[in-house]
Amino acid sequence: MSGIIGSKLNIRGSGRIAKLGTDGQVLTSSGPGVAANYEDIAAGISWQAIETGSTMTAVAGNGYWINTTSNTCTITLPASASNGDEIIFADYARTWGTYGIIIDSNGLNYQGAADTLTVEYTTDGQALHIVYSGATKGWIPISDDDVTDAPVTPGNTNGIFGYGADGSGFTNVSNIVSNVGVVATDATGVGSQIYARGACQYGDDKGIFGYGYGDGIAATAITNLVSNVGVVASDVSGVGFAREQLAACSYGDDKGVFGYGYKAGWRGMTNLVSNVGVVSTDVGTIGTSRGWIAACEYGDDKGIFGYGTSGSNLSITNLISNVGVASTDVTGVGTARSELAACAYGGDKGIFGYGYTGTVSSLTNLVSNAGVVATDVTGVGTARRELAACEYGGDKGIFGYGDTGSITAVTNLVSNAGVVATDVTGVGTVRDKLAACSYGG
Repeated sequence: MSGIIGSKLNIRGSGRIAKLGTDGQVLTSSGPGVAANYEDIAAGISWQAIETGSTMTAVAGNGYWINTTSNTCTITLPASASNGDEIIFADYARTWGTYGIIIDSNGLNYQGAADTLTVEYTTDGQALHIVYSGATKGWIPISDDDVTDAPVTPGNTNGIFGYGADGSGFTNVSNIVSNVGVVATDATGVGSQIYARGACQYGDDKGIFGYGYGDGIAATAITNLVSNVGVVASDVSGVGFAREQLAACSYGDDKGVFGYGYKAGWRGMTNLVSNVGVVSTDVGTIGTSRGWIAACEYGDDKGIFGYGTSGSNLSITNLISNVGVASTDVTGVGTARSELAACAYGGDKGIFGYGYTGTVSSLTNLVSNAGVVATDVTGVGTARRELAACEYGGDKGIFGYGDTGSITAVTNLVSNAGVVATDVTGVGTVRDKLAACSYGG
């Protein structure tokens, strides 16, 4: 039922189709009094099991979760209906923008028009509530909420691994991660050759590498900005206490924070990054000072630092609020370890993975959208330490590179449900002690 078939008219768009102006207006949740009306009507709906098929027949009085992850779904409405019959359809997986739904009104009028049109709803996160009004107007949408931007996925489309140590010395090469998780070959290095850095997203679609231990410059506070097309900029003079073995994450939708690290002792300060990539002076020590720590975003606009070492391995965490304030120590969950990595996934959750527990590890710990760390998940892929991780594809992640006893370039993808995949053959210069961040909204 796509295109023009015989005399059928195909009307496409966000789902607000065949609007009839004042007399036939489609009401949405933003209209006066609609919220209460919708609640009263929906109370009697019987919600059905999740529908994944390419076709289905709807029954009046039911609500349907339509999962179009793999295919478009054509929905046939009842062949007969009575005034007041109602049906609700909702985008279960927020995928109608890729695979939508097609409504076949099955001989009855739809929004005042005869069954001579193809009705498509093609907006991620949409919900459609239709009520039968009688033969003249037929099925009328009383709500077809367009919510493609809610919730907003904070993730970026691409990622970048950069810097590190390649077995013979320091390096500044970088490797782009595509929006489907494919790692590119080496990009020529920019800036000082540095390892044990932190990196995070800022400004919605850009990134920053910062701090670390440089070739011939010891511990440093130098930063290098990453554009929204993955181009690494030359060195920016450092701000704050020069140190290595730190981590970084984004917060507040468009800002970042570097935290913790080591120089002549374990450190616990943080440095905020503005939405234009400017690093601020030190914020005093919060929680246990430590290094070889990891950090990631969670809950859309907050962050978490976790694990690390202060001479012995730890499993404590410190939450970062949506205004960049670090909390005191939260008792750790899972195996204490250091030299691990972390990244966001699923739009609002995070994952810590791999590291050193006394031996190299592939354990992971998921972080909920409320910042709660889960118990250990049995590791997948090559156990290693001194690796990096970042988000890609808006809601997925990737762990890459590191030291297994010898340095490697192997990667492991993380699904939008937090499942770590088996090893992918490494691309680019093998190295450890590197950093990674996302970019490119």
